[in-house]
Amino acid sequence: MPEMNSPGLHVEETNSSRFPIRGVSTSVRAFVGPTAKGPTGVSAELASFGEFEGIYGADPSLQFSSGVSVPNYLALAARAFFENGGQQLYVSRVATEMPPVAADYKKSLVTLDEVKDISIVAAPGSSIFGGDGGAVPSPAQAAAILAELIAHVSQMRYRFAVLDTPPNYSTSDVQALRSLIDSSYAALYYPWVTVANLTSDETAVPINVPPSGFVCGVYARSDAKQGVFKAPANLQLMGAVGLERTIQDAESSALNGLGINCLRNFPERGNLVWGARTVSSNSQYKYVNVRRYLAYLEHSIDLGTQWAVFEPNGSALWDSIRCAIQNFLLAEWRRGGLLGIKATDAFFVRCDESTMTQTDIDNGQVNCVIGVAVVRPAEFVIFRIGWKIGN
Repeated sequence: MPEMNSPGLHVEETNSSRFPIRGVSTSVRAFVGPTAKGPTGVSAELASFGEFEGIYGADPSLQFSSGVSVPNYLALAARAFFENGGQQLYVSRVATEMPPVAADYKKSLVTLDEVKDISIVAAPGSSIFGGDGGAVPSPAQAAAILAELIAHVSQMRYRFAVLDTPPNYSTSDVQALRSLIDSSYAALYYPWVTVANLTSDETAVPINVPPSGFVCGVYARSDAKQGVFKAPANLQLMGAVGLERTIQDAESSALNGLGINCLRNFPERGNLVWGARTVSSNSQYKYVNVRRYLAYLEHSIDLGTQWAVFEPNGSALWDSIRCAIQNFLLAEWRRGGLLGIKATDAFFVRCDESTMTQTDIDNGQVNCVIGVAVVRPAEFVIFRIGWKIGN
């Protein structure tokens, strides 16, 4: 309380909510796959490629006891992740004597369940496994491992999966793969990215690597610069020297319409992420930023209202919950995450007798109804140009 030594009006500043809701982190990523060395299970949080290399190694290739040798795609993905703006990474090593299959990835994904702050999951290089005799996997074979990633993020509810296509896929191959997966919690990227070969051999030619490491870094860079509500697209792939193949306008348009995000090269602008769609058939969740932003809001509100458990279930509690959520959403609207000229256009929060029955109240259940107007990306910017011909 302010000192009241003289008559007059006294103003006291107080918090508008006893328990303010804070936005959760969206910057933590997790990679799953085979490595050159290191412990099985989930790693401690890694903050640089140097830390990754020290624990898991960065050998150019991985040698399985079966005699199969493949490039060390997880190490290449970790390098790309940190080069593109990533700062926090967990790794779950898939340790097998043979090239891994879907069941091996499923087992490693389970180890990520207890790391609560992970928001993005990828399995760089997984799309090369599953083919017979070492051949490039068919769409059905590739979809098996991707399905495990989708199942994991769907179960964890607040996570999102970045998916790779296999290498050297044609447009028809990618379309066939896309037809086998459907989820608002995942996005598919095509084609692979060309990088310099960092071996000591000066004659080594550039190699193609899966895009997920780059894309996860781009997500982190976009989140840090503008926020999770911004579509992570039209951003450069740092460290890329090219792309596995060139995607033309007509091809990009067709693939984008199917929810396949293209990586494209533009003169004077470089190699860019040129798409921000999920692999969902539900049009409400077709954009990556919409799905991720809603997950961010839900997760933040979920964690930020845990204090309400065991409080008396009455109007005082409902008012406190409503106030806390309104203040959080107001801050989100002010920073550009929600549409609307006025806050009342951007969101609403109801938590009262209109959202609960007497049975709900008697059973200790609190129901809160929240509506938000989310920002969607401007994919198509149309200019109408006319000319007035003089007499």
